[in-house]
Amino acid sequence: MTPTPSGRLFGTDSGPDLVVTRTFRAPVEDVWASLTEPDRTARWYGPWEGEAAPGRSIRVQMAYEEGAPWSELRIDACEPPRRLAVSMRDEFGHWRLELLLTTQGDRTELRFVQHLTETAGVGEVGPGWEYYLDRLVAAREDTPMPSFDDYYPSMKAYFEQLPLA
Repeated sequence: MTPTPSGRLFGTDSGPDLVVTRTFRAPVEDVWASLTEPDRTARWYGPWEGEAAPGRSIRVQMAYEEGAPWSELRIDACEPPRRLAVSMRDEFGHWRLELLLTTQGDRTELRFVQHLTETAGVGEVGPGWEYYLDRLVAAREDTPMPSFDDYYPSMKAYFEQLPLA
């Protein structure tokens, strides 16, 4: 499999945003469930535990990373079934993420946004998000899961050379 990178960089007043999109032939509520229900997130990203609500923190397992680490994730905003904003800190930095869903006819578009402070390191994180979003597609379509080796390092140069739109 040779996946095609789709990520783009957009300049904002607070810094660059890395945006990766996927489109699903499914109702927005069903896609939302794939992003927020622990048994469904476990299929493509990892399970989570805790009491989910804006301003609260949950524990999320990155089940497909080396060592399957658990991280604390703060829910900054939750507006079902359209917007989820989360943040976390780990040894790699501060992560601010948004998942935005819009309906287009019988399709739902997922716009995954990572709010960055700089573009350094985008060559490492961009391929990772492409991989995880393709895992989401595979989980929803019940098709074989992709291999991370198809994403990194082959997509690194694409992301490092992205212009700010």
